[in-house]
Amino acid sequence: MPLEPPPTPWRFPPATEADGHGVAGVGADLEPGTLLHAYRHGLFPMPIDRESPIGWWSPDPRGVLPLDGLIVSRSLARSQARYEVRVDTAFELVIAACADDERPGGWITGEVRTAYRRLHDLGWAHSVEAWDEDGLAGGLYGIAVGGLFAGESMFHRRTDASKVALSGLVDLLREDGEPARLLDVQWTTDHLRRLGAVDVSRVDYLERLNRALKVSLPPAFR
Repeated sequence: MPLEPPPTPWRFPPATEADGHGVAGVGADLEPGTLLHAYRHGLFPMPIDRESPIGWWSPDPRGVLPLDGLIVSRSLARSQARYEVRVDTAFELVIAACADDERPGGWITGEVRTAYRRLHDLGWAHSVEAWDEDGLAGGLYGIAVGGLFAGESMFHRRTDASKVALSGLVDLLREDGEPARLLDVQWTTDHLRRLGAVDVSRVDYLERLNRALKVSLPPAFR
């Protein structure tokens, strides 16, 4: 089971007070207790830009992927047979790939990588990986708190590998049939919408989050 870190000393504004861009606050730190407090209250960290302090975001609308709404195309179904899905066997490799400076729109700084490695060591941050005969082909990482999985970033090196990792994550979250589990993808994109992600209002998201936090971790992340 994950180890609970010391609580954060910071006071966060409510997620409902986020501005029109979705930013509820700026500053604080990336200590494990601070990060977990944020996720439990509907916020997630992301730099406003590379030169700014960390921002704490609660976008409205919020992107979620309903666990019964995953869209598996024929090509994705074929790809699922080509890859092996693993959990937490290469967390450092996954976050390093997600943080690659050559990726467009990259935002994962060294400070962010260190913070999530610490959460991984405590049992809160996890990677879901797609492997083939040539090695790590793609994957994602995020935070599991109760019934919430907050997806942070994904990458692929070969066709459909990140999609296979995401579909593998959905399978893991559905494993015990708990209906209150919540897969948070922050913002929807065309890529995520093709996989079934939808927008929900901030109020709706916070209600779903409250229900999700009351259930236990899925078996794969205990």
